[in-house]
Amino acid sequence: MYYLIFVTIVWSFSFSFIAVHLSGQVDTWFAVVMRVLLAFITFIPFLRFKGISVKQMVLLMGVGACQLGIMYFFYYNSFQYISVPEVLLFTISTPIYVTLIYDFLQGHRLRLVYLLTAVIAVIGAAVIRYDHISRDFIIGFLLIQGANMVFALGQVGYKRIMELYPLPQHQAFAWVYLGAILVASIGWFLFGNPEKLPTTQLQWGIIIWLGVVASGLCYFLWNYGATKVDSGTLAIMNNLVIPTGILVNVIIWHQSIDWGRFALGSAIIISALILHHKFKKLEAN
Repeated sequence: MYYLIFVTIVWSFSFSFIAVHLSGQVDTWFAVVMRVLLAFITFIPFLRFKGISVKQMVLLMGVGACQLGIMYFFYYNSFQYISVPEVLLFTISTPIYVTLIYDFLQGHRLRLVYLLTAVIAVIGAAVIRYDHISRDFIIGFLLIQGANMVFALGQVGYKRIMELYPLPQHQAFAWVYLGAILVASIGWFLFGNPEKLPTTQLQWGIIIWLGVVASGLCYFLWNYGATKVDSGTLAIMNNLVIPTGILVNVIIWHQSIDWGRFALGSAIIISALILHHKFKKLEAN
């Protein structure tokens, strides 16, 4: 749990750094490539070929391709359409994806009642920004949902891999980052814009921080923490970044939000979470 809390605090700053200093200024695919490349370099000393099967390598690289490669593409592009608070609010559905995907990978039947809580949570987010719904709003929402799905798939997949094929996690994660690099490199080669590279020391500094700390260290700690808790706790922790991220955005960058709508929408979202946990308790009994 402590690993997950630490990572949440670090990640709460990433949203604003990307929105203020990178989004629309630095090519999305370049930012993704550099971020996962720096993370991989951080873990190169732990890369091992002995004691790990080809199947494990491929599975771990698949985790990286989803959780870091594809997810970052959706995530970075969303900032071009919606604000930081909206990005944070739309991640509310991630815990539902975590629960459903984990059940599916374990061979359990999908519990459709959990989808109801996801819909209620989305309604809560819509209440906060209903008066500004636009084409950009919808595109941003869909991009974040894509990011949520592949992020959930990656962390749940990693948890299952460690349950089925346990190995030292600091060695395993080098393969995760390698998978992310392959996807990000292909994306950069096909869609990258070499004319939109970082132009300031601040932009380079943020990319280095995001790559080494927010990705390299924190994704390892997050996934390591995911293997130490149950799927329900993991799902809940995915939402802790929402209030912390909004708080950072408001206090440091003085962004304004409609606190009345925010309070009402947040109450609906919290109700969705409470309902979700009630369903889980009833099922456990």
